[in-house]
Amino acid sequence: MTKRIIGLTGGIATGKSTVANYLAKTYDLPIFDADIYSREAVTLGSPILQKISQRYGKEILLENGELNRPKLGKIIFNNQEERLFIESLIHPYVRDKFIQEIAASSKYIVVLVVPLLFEAEMTELVTEIWVVWCSPEKQLERLMQRNNLSNSEAQERINSQMPLSEKAALADVVLDNSTNEDALFKQVDKLIYRIL
Repeated sequence: MTKRIIGLTGGIATGKSTVANYLAKTYDLPIFDADIYSREAVTLGSPILQKISQRYGKEILLENGELNRPKLGKIIFNNQEERLFIESLIHPYVRDKFIQEIAASSKYIVVLVVPLLFEAEMTELVTEIWVVWCSPEKQLERLMQRNNLSNSEAQERINSQMPLSEKAALADVVLDNSTNEDALFKQVDKLIYRIL
């Protein structure tokens, strides 16, 4: 039996983690998260972290030698060339982790949470694409609140990703997260009942 591999994506602060947590808790589905692997890729002493500090100098590191994430964020959210450099280091690592985890899982359905599923060209790893969508106003408001960002900082981060409308147009499923969690979870339940 072929595995069903759900690629769960969307824009920043649209509710991907909310859906992933619900799928894990309610349906016991294995969740493999690109953000976790991205953090793993730059752990202390990793070859990727060494390449990053070679490019930006020691000031990109905290006193304990770990990556200064806010500092790197400021660099890459304002400069596409630098963002592409960082992604060229991290995306292959994340892709390899996904391939290993999919192969190792005995479950029929697995979920890959990949914020940059389209941008990182990882769509061939999945059998279906679920996009978590909300209105641009709601997305901006949630991101400002969640990350304590100014309007312009939040907008920069949203603009650094592929437009949500384009992601929705390429999806097999669009989950509307414009209202509340109950409404969102009902949509997820309907989809899972069709699969199981």
